Amino acid sequence: MPPLIGARIARLEDEPLLRGKGRFVDDIALPDALHVAFVRSPHPHALIKGIDKSAALALQGVHAVLTLDDLAKVMVQRRMVRHSNSGMPLDRAWAFALADGETAYVGEPVAMVVAGDRYLAEDAAALVMVDYEPLPFTADVRKAKDGPPVRRELKSNVVTSYKVGFGDADAAFKAAAHVFKTPLWQHRGAAHSIEARGTIAEVRSSDGGITVHSSTQKAHDLAQTLTSLMDFDAGLRVAAPDIGGGFGAKLCVYSEDVAVVAAAKLLNRSIKWAEDRREYFTNAVHERDQYWTLEVAADNDGKVLGVRGTVLHDTGAYTLQDPNIPYNSASTMSGPYTVANLAMEVTIAMTNTAPVSSVRGAGYPQAAFAMERLLDLVAHELKLDRAEVRRRNLIPASKMPYEKPLKTRAGMTIQYDSGDYPACQDEVLKAAGWAEFPERQAEARAQGRYIGMGLAHGVKGSGRGPFESGLVRVSRTGKVTIFTGASAMGQGLATAMAQIAASQLGISADKISVVAGDTATVSLGLGGFASRQTVTAGSSVMLAAKAVADKAKKVASHVLEADEGDLELADGEVRVAGAPQLAMKLSEIARILQGAPGYGFPPGVDPGLEANVMHRTDALCYANGCHAAEVEVDPETGAVTILRYVAIQDSGVLINPTMVEGQIHGGVAHGIGNALYEWMGYDEQGQPVTTTFADYLLPSATEVPMVVTLAKQTPSPLNPLGVKGVGEAGTIPAAAALISAVEDALSPFNARIEHFPLRPMEIVRMVRGAQ
Repeated sequence: MPPLIGARIARLEDEPLLRGKGRFVDDIALPDALHVAFVRSPHPHALIKGIDKSAALALQGVHAVLTLDDLAKVMVQRRMVRHSNSGMPLDRAWAFALADGETAYVGEPVAMVVAGDRYLAEDAAALVMVDYEPLPFTADVRKAKDGPPVRRELKSNVVTSYKVGFGDADAAFKAAAHVFKTPLWQHRGAAHSIEARGTIAEVRSSDGGITVHSSTQKAHDLAQTLTSLMDFDAGLRVAAPDIGGGFGAKLCVYSEDVAVVAAAKLLNRSIKWAEDRREYFTNAVHERDQYWTLEVAADNDGKVLGVRGTVLHDTGAYTLQDPNIPYNSASTMSGPYTVANLAMEVTIAMTNTAPVSSVRGAGYPQAAFAMERLLDLVAHELKLDRAEVRRRNLIPASKMPYEKPLKTRAGMTIQYDSGDYPACQDEVLKAAGWAEFPERQAEARAQGRYIGMGLAHGVKGSGRGPFESGLVRVSRTGKVTIFTGASAMGQGLATAMAQIAASQLGISADKISVVAGDTATVSLGLGGFASRQTVTAGSSVMLAAKAVADKAKKVASHVLEADEGDLELADGEVRVAGAPQLAMKLSEIARILQGAPGYGFPPGVDPGLEANVMHRTDALCYANGCHAAEVEVDPETGAVTILRYVAIQDSGVLINPTMVEGQIHGGVAHGIGNALYEWMGYDEQGQPVTTTFADYLLPSATEVPMVVTLAKQTPSPLNPLGVKGVGEAGTIPAAAALISAVEDALSPFNARIEHFPLRPMEIVRMVRGAQ
């Protein structure tokens, strides 16, 4: 059988999805379920003086109109308090299931209508009369420190401030030949998976327990949170059906999740809520909103001697989990470069806007944008080639593993485990035609066309631990099933896990089923986030499958009277190598290990042909990528056309190269949106102004180019598979590469770009300002 690790097999998930047989939250139809619509605040900040439910309750088919006072009857506490792993003072930052007498952003859920169908619930929600008293608000994080409090309970909108650094930055700047400064701004956007959020709380008539069907990236975390908030016993189960994309936004526990389950518990009825797209705009978490002020110290050769500055991070009206994003940004901004001195001051502040949490990259894209903009600035001021400046500053492969004198947010030393960054850049430059580009650019300008090329690197810590579950079981029919707390959200988890297990069991991957994100099948799990699942769940599944194979060999050795070392697994059986007629099927071994009263097992063998492994890992595996983008800019309209895009990715050993390429393509598309299209705007009145796809633009097939994807494989020494994560990797350098390319195209107009997204009217303004 050909090796399965590295094989380009077709995704096992695709056929049922392509045939319309997927089962997403909204496809789950419970015959007696009630439906929910939320009454949401139209104000960025307001006092709730009263709620009149009478008109809504008068509608036939409306079962209840609930507020926090109602839900509190089945909750341990009114607030969605979570344990803060960061130690930040977050007691007054956590959200509520429904507003507690005050609203803090437009869209905050105030009440919920429970009715026979969603249409009726929506109509009734419009009849709920809320008496609001608008209060002063802060919608711009730059005004948060001295602005009106986001909520009356707050003495300050600043959550915390801290420093991130190493070396002696002040001394480095004092001795530097050159010091350059720049402000930067990365604006907020949303994850916008095809499927929005959704939760069903199914009250089980058999035992009175509740099964929560949720489009969540972290089923076990949701179960643990609901248990702590509502004092559930073992009767709570959380199961994630098919998930139509996550990109980070579905890893949080939201107010609506808690409210739906609390309402089901209160009313003893199954309740369903499926989010509409406007709700997603106003309530699903946003990310990227940070203001930076930066200085870079460099010598005459463009070698970076130090970086210092500030980061101001907008975390919105509430925090749904520890606000780790700005620490990710500040601690990883030096990326793949040797920076001897760093001094960053980070401030996290609240505003009367939607809560902020992780969206694909979780602070790493902002870090890459900041560092790459600084290197372009050094190259411009010293009149050096941008690629050469990077080459002079990249960590050489000979220095791997390379330790940075900083800790991760979990307290582990930041140590790059493997990689060859200069080689990656060389391959990308060659594929993109970097050396020949100046000649083509000159020819284009002679024709009145403005083309440019940009280059950027990105490094991503992946495989965040401390564990993930992987249970491999062979039934007496010979069927192999994998159970894991990891989350399948469209990225091909089932295929990857099946390939890994099949490589140990000697069967084809399509003979394996994968059950992910169900608390009834494995007791512990962390879920899908931080580009972690192939590293963590993959390692657990590999070790579990190997343990199953070893157990099968031990039993077969006893039955076949053959040495274990002479046995191999192939085609669903254990056989003697070189004598395949001497064989024993896995199904028969599974039958034996199910046991029979009074009959023992071979010595040293436990019951069941299965193994459950939770591979422990603390250190991150650092994947890296390098991107080059070529664009053409129309100075009259501000339109940007991407002519060519080349990306190389080093994610260690590739389980399935086709799926890795797909993740890079998707990440690049996400980065294109961040760089040029996606703008989640709020006006001066704190109102969201981009709440439809007519206003909030996403890149489509006509904007996303064919991406040339290259791979470099330097195995990670930190896990048995040698893998590193890939899910977020394509996004991290993308915006930096594209903005660099646009700036290069507009160099005749002396353009200097300090933010993203870069919209057409801003390009036109730059050009006209120069003219």
